Amino acid sequence: MKPKFLLLIAFLSVISCKRELKNSPENSVAISGLVHFKDQKDGVEIKSGKFTYHFKSDQIPFKKVILLNASMAGYISELGAEDLVVGVSSPEYIYSDKIQSLVKSGTIQNVGNDQKYDVEKIISLKPDAIFTNYIASFDNTYQLLKNNGIQVVFLDEYREQKPLEKAAYIRLFGKLFGKEKEASATYQEIEKNYNDLKKLALQGKEKPVVLANEMYGDVWYMPGGKTSVAHFISDANARYILKDNADEKAVTMSFEEVFAKSGGVRYWINAGNHVSKKEMLNINPFYAKLDVFNNGKIYGISGKERQKSNDFFESGIIRADLVLKDYIKIFHPELLPGYELTYMKELQ
Repeated sequence: MKPKFLLLIAFLSVISCKRELKNSPENSVAISGLVHFKDQKDGVEIKSGKFTYHFKSDQIPFKKVILLNASMAGYISELGAEDLVVGVSSPEYIYSDKIQSLVKSGTIQNVGNDQKYDVEKIISLKPDAIFTNYIASFDNTYQLLKNNGIQVVFLDEYREQKPLEKAAYIRLFGKLFGKEKEASATYQEIEKNYNDLKKLALQGKEKPVVLANEMYGDVWYMPGGKTSVAHFISDANARYILKDNADEKAVTMSFEEVFAKSGGVRYWINAGNHVSKKEMLNINPFYAKLDVFNNGKIYGISGKERQKSNDFFESGIIRADLVLKDYIKIFHPELLPGYELTYMKELQ
């Protein structure tokens, strides 16, 4: 699976209400329907999707970890735990200045990419754990690592469709890195900011109609009505053109199908990382037929981009409050006077 396609998956999954994070008497913490963890007498148990992990008290907090997905670097950076990272794959896709500095100095090693991981190097680094999304085609590689005593932890945060649940993964990283207090405080701040912003958005004078994403080839990958993108639009007090759709994944549509639904659209968001409307037309001349292209406003996700890396897919994964703030500024600029967009950028 190519890095660009992984970013597309993350983007389509990225991102109104959240499930409340509950601490039960047994110290169980529910991050989402996919992930929860709880303390045990001799350590901690984590359930992530179909996988269950048991880490003994002498195994955590982790001292050395490897990241095989750029999105997970956002949680690490937010906790200030970059020094615990000894290896990353595809470092060119990581935005963090500190991680890039550590890669440049050799403190963090490049362990390959999602086409081919350098298994020998990974084993030689002797990490306490590797964090990655689960990819079935790499089962043999995962098993080889496990056979060499390396724990592979699968966290499919890109599958989370509620922004605050995606952000809440920081609590799991805090648990594993011995930074529970910092993680809890960070999450509580993000949660408060997000909910305060939702209330602010309700003061908007109108509820504009919104289009999202763009075409790849002859297919428009439109976020489903229950995806994170749809949640963000709703929480920013705007109306998504597929708001009545019940999918938690991308919906494939032709240009003609999107065109038929695009009447009244005033804002087009997450229109890739293009630098201009002219560039978009060069890729797909059909865009010129859309009224929003000619008379509305179009925003890409290139506000914090550096070569192949984009912080929207990194810090934007956890800072749901800042992503929501961007959307509110776009749809209701009068509510946030003086605020400059963080991750989004208007195309001219």
